[in-house]
Amino acid sequence: MPSIYEMFIWLPGIIIGLTFHEFAHGKVADYLGDDTPYYQGRLTLNPLAHIDWIGFAMLMIFHFGWAKPVMVNPANFRNVGVKRGMMLVSLAGPVTNILLALAGMILIKYLSPYQQAQWAYYTLQLLGPLVWINLILAAFNMIPVPPLDGSKILAGLLPDEGANFMYSLERYSMLILLLLIVSGAISVILTPLVQILYGLLSAIVILSF
Repeated sequence: MPSIYEMFIWLPGIIIGLTFHEFAHGKVADYLGDDTPYYQGRLTLNPLAHIDWIGFAMLMIFHFGWAKPVMVNPANFRNVGVKRGMMLVSLAGPVTNILLALAGMILIKYLSPYQQAQWAYYTLQLLGPLVWINLILAAFNMIPVPPLDGSKILAGLLPDEGANFMYSLERYSMLILLLLIVSGAISVILTPLVQILYGLLSAIVILSF
């Protein structure tokens, strides 16, 4: 179990990562013509609209949890098919987490020379967890198994037969996810994905700044 200090420094990153992830799903769905997230009150950056308290507690204590899923009705999408629309909505969450991680890494680069100052030191203590949490959220959600975003992203890239197969697996989503976690396979998949994302973002920061 993490210490109180560890919980404290990871708390802002968790709240920001979950809130922006779910907000992005809702915002893209709304942009595509589905007002379901609007009427559910999900087009806000108020964390209370997105946090599932059981999932949040699990995430803080066991480093595995969840937020309230954003409900969408793909039949409302305009000028985009169901498959492509769901792919875009699903992609929005992980992409947002990657951008947050990138922003955190840029801030770390610029604040590091000032870490002797108390304000910079404490800010850096919060930025590190924010980067890693958002990388983990992005990588985890891009795993192409239901109910994760990656399954709908993959479905959007596959022919209709393959997409229908991915959608059919939704009924077994919790069983699939549970098996991945209990077997330890989730760590085998997640660790290299996080490392790849971190390497790519580090290269962008170094080359660009």
